[in-house]
Amino acid sequence: MSVAQIQTPTATEIEWRIEDGLVAYPDAVALMEQRVADIRAGRAPEMVWLLEHPPLYTAGTSAQDTDLLDPARFPVYRSGRGGQYTYHGPGQRVVYVMLDLRRRGCDVRGFVCNLEAWIIAALDRFNLCGERRPGRIGIWIDRGRLGGPPGREDKIAAIGVRLRHWISYHGIAINVEPDLSHFEGIVPCGVAEHGVTSLVDLGLPVTLADLDVALQAAFAEVFGVPPANTNGP
Repeated sequence: MSVAQIQTPTATEIEWRIEDGLVAYPDAVALMEQRVADIRAGRAPEMVWLLEHPPLYTAGTSAQDTDLLDPARFPVYRSGRGGQYTYHGPGQRVVYVMLDLRRRGCDVRGFVCNLEAWIIAALDRFNLCGERRPGRIGIWIDRGRLGGPPGREDKIAAIGVRLRHWISYHGIAINVEPDLSHFEGIVPCGVAEHGVTSLVDLGLPVTLADLDVALQAAFAEVFGVPPANTNGP
């Protein structure tokens, strides 16, 4: 695991950690599980962890074997998060969110709604309208509104969380500039009739660092907790 840039929080802040380089998926899961235990025990503050993974597929608790179209293409990890198959890889901002829902009403549905609102608010900073869709997890882009084929909708962000003793982990993934062909080895989130997109695919010259700034500002708006000053990229 590479050296991360870490913001040291005060008692009222959440630690934000921005990882340099690619983080192996098993290492990330191990860190999250330890952090969840530490938050529960009062040994550590809540944390938002921003990183990239090497190319891989993860299977959530609802994953169907038939949705793994090319099992030999990349490593496949069974995950305890909710959802189905998803892809992670370079150019995608993965955000693992370790928050204590005991302090936030123990409302799972409300928490997921806030994650959706957070993504939408961050995308809005690039004048991009992300939208929810009934029956489809994640955030979607109406390509027809952007001059594309009418009725075409592509997914730009995925959501998959897990709770342990009311502490959340796993989180969200937003496509900045990943290789979109890597999604072809799965049926992303079990939705075959729609595609995937990214900020750069939509013609927006956005970097991971740009998105990180937008995510921090939007987090304060949605969750009401300011981040510490950042030394991020």
